[in-house]
Amino acid sequence: MTCWRPPDGRRSPFPAAPAGTGTSSTAARSTFPPTHRRTDPPVTTDPTVHGLANGLPELPAPRRIKLTPAAAIEPEPVIWAWEPEPGAGRVPAGALTLAAGREGTGKSSFGIWLAARLSRGQLPGTFHGRPRNVFYAAVEDSWSRTLVPRLIAADADLERVYRVDVETTRFEDGRLITGETMICLPADIEPLALAIDEYDVAALIVDPLMSTLGSRVDAHRSQDVRQALEPLVRMAERTKALTLGIAHFNKGSSTDASQLITGSGAFKDLARAVLAFARDGETDEQVMTQTKNSLGRLDLPSLAYRIEGYDVPTRKGMANVGRLTFTGVSQRTVEDTLAAPVDREEVSERDEAAEWLRGYLTDAGGEAAAGDVLKAAERDGFAKRTVQRARHRVGVKSQRAGFGKEWVWALTVTTEPVDAT
Repeated sequence: MTCWRPPDGRRSPFPAAPAGTGTSSTAARSTFPPTHRRTDPPVTTDPTVHGLANGLPELPAPRRIKLTPAAAIEPEPVIWAWEPEPGAGRVPAGALTLAAGREGTGKSSFGIWLAARLSRGQLPGTFHGRPRNVFYAAVEDSWSRTLVPRLIAADADLERVYRVDVETTRFEDGRLITGETMICLPADIEPLALAIDEYDVAALIVDPLMSTLGSRVDAHRSQDVRQALEPLVRMAERTKALTLGIAHFNKGSSTDASQLITGSGAFKDLARAVLAFARDGETDEQVMTQTKNSLGRLDLPSLAYRIEGYDVPTRKGMANVGRLTFTGVSQRTVEDTLAAPVDREEVSERDEAAEWLRGYLTDAGGEAAAGDVLKAAERDGFAKRTVQRARHRVGVKSQRAGFGKEWVWALTVTTEPVDAT
């Protein structure tokens, strides 16, 4: 194939028509719009202009550098979706946040808690006082048996929390077949962004984030992850929606929570905030630590929380699920819990104490004076400290009751580990 040269001697990027097509170079040149010089690049996608009607290859769309002076960009403050106190923002709106931890630490329960508070307008931050819609995309948990009961337990407005799936269609044997599947990144970004705008959505929660990556995406290759998630990051910035991705820890032994996130380091690099979740092996307390906060303070205190069992009545019986409740500031961090050695003998003793405590309170009708419980435990060979740690594992509430307002331990519904994900 030869290339036509314009009169000024420059080489044209547009090949001449091949021999035998019945089209001369003069005819090929005549397809250029009359308002442009022959040496100008085409400004139309009309295939006849490119010569595609004659079997020539299609040229890629031109790429040009776009320059914008910083003076033309309006500065804006960070918008915090979750800001428990002024100047102490934890989760930004319009950016990607990760909630990461090992199995059973409550990271998914945090997603439910966040959705519930947003749906009621109860989340401290920019959405406070304004109930908002939430999109929730989940893969690992059943909506009917787990997620909806959890949302009910968290007092969510179910009319404002939307399950997000993708409807697919295909032809098979001459028939149109429809189905549903999980959103796929980056393929579904455009329709997802349109839906967020249409429904005025405050948050998109994806559980787990890794499961939404396309089948051709290698989650352990930084370039693959970036190509899949950068459109999500840009969508979050444009729509101003809080975007929360649930992530798992790998089985590594690092004490840096951000380094334990499964997959490429691009996950944490693209996120503007990372919340780590763990269970303290010493106190059995559950802890949330802000391990990354690119848009705010990194010296925020860790928060303690608990996952309590909760019975949700359904038409087919009771659904027992976990409900997350923050209990205050924790003196320990997730990094502290990861660095602490595991005493297998102590863990076994605590498990035995938990089983004993559950049985004792059940036999006592569900509650008993704290002093009586500790005395009985000591008689049966359990240390006071061990029983107090076991109390958190069993889900026992400590409260004042009776005429003298003595401390009473009351047994609540037991939380199964699967409900604390």
